[in-house]
Amino acid sequence: MSTIELSQSVPTTSDDAPAPQTLVLAAVPDGEARGVELLVEGAAETGVDTRALAALLPDLGFKAEQDAVARVPAGAVSDAEYCGPPVLVVVGLGKAWAAADPTKAGTVDDEAALGADRPGLLRRAAGRAARALAGTTWAAMALPTPSDSELRSVIEGAALGAYSWSGRSTGPDQGSSQADTEALERITVVSPLADAGQEALAGARALARATALARDLVNEPPNRLTPPVFAERAEELAAQAGLDVTVWDDEALAEQGCGGIIGVGQGSVNGPRLVRLEWAPEDPAAHVALVGKGITFDSGGLSLKPAASMPEMKSDMAGAAAVLGTVMAAAQLELGVRVTAWLALAENMPSGGAQRPSDIVTMRSGTTVEITNTDAEGRLVMADALATAVAEEPDAVVDVATLTGAQLIALGERVAGVMGTPMLREELVAAAQRSGEALWPMPLPASLREGLDSPFADLRNANMSSRFGGMLSAGLFLREFVGRTPWAHLDVAGPAYNDKAPWGLTPTGGTGMGVATLVEWLRSQAQPH
Repeated sequence: MSTIELSQSVPTTSDDAPAPQTLVLAAVPDGEARGVELLVEGAAETGVDTRALAALLPDLGFKAEQDAVARVPAGAVSDAEYCGPPVLVVVGLGKAWAAADPTKAGTVDDEAALGADRPGLLRRAAGRAARALAGTTWAAMALPTPSDSELRSVIEGAALGAYSWSGRSTGPDQGSSQADTEALERITVVSPLADAGQEALAGARALARATALARDLVNEPPNRLTPPVFAERAEELAAQAGLDVTVWDDEALAEQGCGGIIGVGQGSVNGPRLVRLEWAPEDPAAHVALVGKGITFDSGGLSLKPAASMPEMKSDMAGAAAVLGTVMAAAQLELGVRVTAWLALAENMPSGGAQRPSDIVTMRSGTTVEITNTDAEGRLVMADALATAVAEEPDAVVDVATLTGAQLIALGERVAGVMGTPMLREELVAAAQRSGEALWPMPLPASLREGLDSPFADLRNANMSSRFGGMLSAGLFLREFVGRTPWAHLDVAGPAYNDKAPWGLTPTGGTGMGVATLVEWLRSQAQPH
């Protein structure tokens, strides 16, 4: 992970120390002059002639559009006395910066509610710059940080954008070096508020580690991350962090009556697991349970997926990865809230022993479920984990799952949906906005519930007679297993995995979606109410 530090001023070259290789600045379009405006208000002094730089950038074809990056030799816009970083990197924030101006009534739209307010835009810009500087040894970032929220956003964005998957290897005959994919090694965030930013720095470091863990797990190929291996890694991490951990294997799951997890996993040679991890501080302000879907590969079972849909199904454990990362961050930050984290792990495969459509399974809660679609498997493992989690009587339970393709149809690839108890649902939406993640509240209409009725069991796992409202029907299924406990369900099927080009602080592959929101929500729960 990149080293991140704070400074009141830009490090410069001296007799005994070099300057950073690059200095990062932010720019927005100047609509009136049809040029570029450097954002210097709220930023540290850099020694760069920003007027000269702003005049030069349009000639280079740089229009300060969002995620655009320009590199300029510092010597082109500085005098002979300049001794700062020799290369300037300017990152664009685009027209969204003006639209997110909090001082102008009526200009803020849904983008701000989805995490693209000004702190969110700075988080994205810092992440974009860190991605652009992969392979660089040291960079200083002098983005505007007029308040604590902006400073925290820049630090977090830089930390998250500097991610690089360590599992990638380069063959000897590929003609490229490992350095091509190495992350930016050292980041100095320069801010007038640096002296008061140590808490934000500690939080960003913890968040970066947690998100990198989630991304690494999602990027791991399914032949190397089976349910037993995932459980072993969780045990190892728990031991390092001093967390209590319990793992239920096939035999223990049968003893507990977890027919949902067993049914999904019975078609694979790699048996299912249920993992419980606990962070328990002294005198906690609350007890919350987090439940993550961990289907390490989803073929669809006998309801086989199309071949084109399978390559990214290694990411169907992204919910469990996010929950594991979150509980690790809670421990590292020593948050004053008790967290029990549940990882529901299985591999959904077709075989002679696989679960069949028309099978009936008995869940941990005693509820019987008719299987109408073996590709609606995530809700089965989650239902058993939810029932087990609420049996401990937490104050609230939140689950995270790449649950439905219907989530992508409804909200697209970058916005997750959240359903559940209205007050808890709104708390999570607010936490997502503060953390820069895109989360949108969705309803659980009572009219859809009858589609889950079965003539043969208490429930069916999917309504095969209608394709409408699939995300919401899945949420209604899960609600059957939480009783009266305040509950929220995050469907992150789209934003948990990016199969396209990177953007902002988001890499290709696993994104770690949900970690930032959950950590921020846990912070709020740790505060006196």
